[in-house]
Amino acid sequence: MPLTNESVLAALRGVMDPELHKDLVSLNMVKHVEVSGDVVQLGIELTTPACPLKDQIQKDIEKAILPLGASDVRIEWSAQVRAAPNRAGQLPGVKNIIAVGAGKGGVGKSTIAVLAAMGLTREGARVGLMDADIYGPSIPKMLGIEFEKPRVRNEKILPIETHGLRVMSMGFMVEPERAVIWRGPMVHGVIRQFLEQVDWGELDYLIIDLPPGTGDVPLTLSQSIPMTGAVVVCTPQEVALLDAIKALRMYQQLNVEILGIVENMSYFRAPDTGKEYDLFGRGGARKAAERVGVSFLGEIPINVGIRTSGDAGTPADCFEKTDEATRDAILAFVRRLAGQVSIKNLGQSPPLELRIT
Repeated sequence: MPLTNESVLAALRGVMDPELHKDLVSLNMVKHVEVSGDVVQLGIELTTPACPLKDQIQKDIEKAILPLGASDVRIEWSAQVRAAPNRAGQLPGVKNIIAVGAGKGGVGKSTIAVLAAMGLTREGARVGLMDADIYGPSIPKMLGIEFEKPRVRNEKILPIETHGLRVMSMGFMVEPERAVIWRGPMVHGVIRQFLEQVDWGELDYLIIDLPPGTGDVPLTLSQSIPMTGAVVVCTPQEVALLDAIKALRMYQQLNVEILGIVENMSYFRAPDTGKEYDLFGRGGARKAAERVGVSFLGEIPINVGIRTSGDAGTPADCFEKTDEATRDAILAFVRRLAGQVSIKNLGQSPPLELRIT
């Protein structure tokens, strides 16, 4: 087969996205094809900038095209996060809403929400972070903005912008040490206000840090606006896993899809020897995910750097100053999460324009 634009496009129909399990052409990921002599130039648009299998896709493209007689395959990568199919009409600028919840407190749910938001931002996505833990808002402290106050413009609340994120929290509304003593209807009103009266702008992902348990806030969210899905956070202990499964079942009852389970404080790696210790057991979340038929998003270790970055309000340190193994574990979780969102939204976005020159 001669090396032509058409033969290249035909070859790309045989290249499958490893996660989405469809070919690149059917997925509208091929933006343009250009053959110049024996050099092939492609424009490939990923469904998320945090694509976990980009390197594999590149290898598969080269494997398909080089046998046609090409000496070089040059790929111009881009990314366009696709919106959840039920997002039309509500928060139109926000493509995906992801809830981060847990069945019990103390499992590091807010830490996971911050790591997810920061990781997606650093990969190139536009991200908002909404702290819906009304009674115990910790996101402002973890981001170093606990004394900030939002402004109002055109009758809309402007989220605080920091570390590349747009952030809203009850913590901005009350003094840091003041207790919020509210009944359910008042909490319901604040959550609706955060959704309807905050100018979130254009976002690829809005991460919502939920309070622990199965109370008013998840119910309010599910009734107020369609969510792309939920992430359940747990630690390896059996008692924590029991509560995590209850949270997972709650989301399912509310018709919120489960994007996956992540195991936090999964193990401890000694910084001097590199030896790993399973302080709370290990692997329980993976087994639980397999048992209930949802994705396992990864293991985040106990790490002093993660803890100190949260206390200091310097979340970028988790990606820039922590050890390589911990950073890799965090990025693997972030990319798997982005991949699960793409899988859920598969086939729901409008087609992209394909240019063959």
